[in-house]
Amino acid sequence: MNAQIQRPPIASADFIAGMAKGMAVLESFDTERQRLNATLAAQRAGITRAAARRHLLTLSHLGYLETDGSFYWLSSKVLRFSGSYLASARLPRVLQQTLSRLAAQTGESFSAVVRDADEVVIVARSNNYSQNYYQKSSDKINKYVGYTPYGLHLGARLPMYATSTGRVLLAALNDAEFEAWAQNRTLPRLTAHTCTDMETFRSAIAQIKINDYAVASQEHELGVHALAVPVRNMAGNTVAALNVVTQPSRLEPQILQRELLPMLQEAVRELRGLL
Repeated sequence: MNAQIQRPPIASADFIAGMAKGMAVLESFDTERQRLNATLAAQRAGITRAAARRHLLTLSHLGYLETDGSFYWLSSKVLRFSGSYLASARLPRVLQQTLSRLAAQTGESFSAVVRDADEVVIVARSNNYSQNYYQKSSDKINKYVGYTPYGLHLGARLPMYATSTGRVLLAALNDAEFEAWAQNRTLPRLTAHTCTDMETFRSAIAQIKINDYAVASQEHELGVHALAVPVRNMAGNTVAALNVVTQPSRLEPQILQRELLPMLQEAVRELRGLL
């Protein structure tokens, strides 16, 4: 059950190298590098500086980039692609109603992601973007809204190894596929809680295969505690992962088994017949 979409082969005569280079230049812009000049774009896209310069100039002329004459950055026009995907792709539309219902029932934040290479991409989000916290005051429990995880928005790209959803999708790979992913891979430390030891990580993925769910607490971002389950279609293939960002207390095994996990499992069972 491979969570990664397999791209069809293409004959060399049909492959447009110029288009591939142009897309590589566009993909060079990310959260780490919002502004690039020709030299930086060439390094990140793996092409010559002269080719990078021509692609930057062309993309700027077409309106996909803005520039000050030296550096370039993405314009709002690139959102046409994501907007068209979210409006036309079946998966986000199928998932959205379920995520919104879960958020209304619990007050928690829910997301659905798909895999893209070594990252997960959020393709659907619940309408509730806030995290609910509970604080005891005398004999009462007061509920208040006070935290919105950074970067958890539609289209956000997160590392697979440090997120609950990414680990669920990695657990969906067969042994050969996982070994291909893990070979010579390092796990950079993102917070003090990030698992950086590959053998420990392998054991965690093996346990996720058994449990059929994953928990990640503050491994990608401090304050983010998440539970994820796989979303499978009728053929049994994992096509996405669904998660909830919640309070650390709700991830305690006893509470997890009683409250959040059964709710997520029931949701993905209902979705299976629609995918």
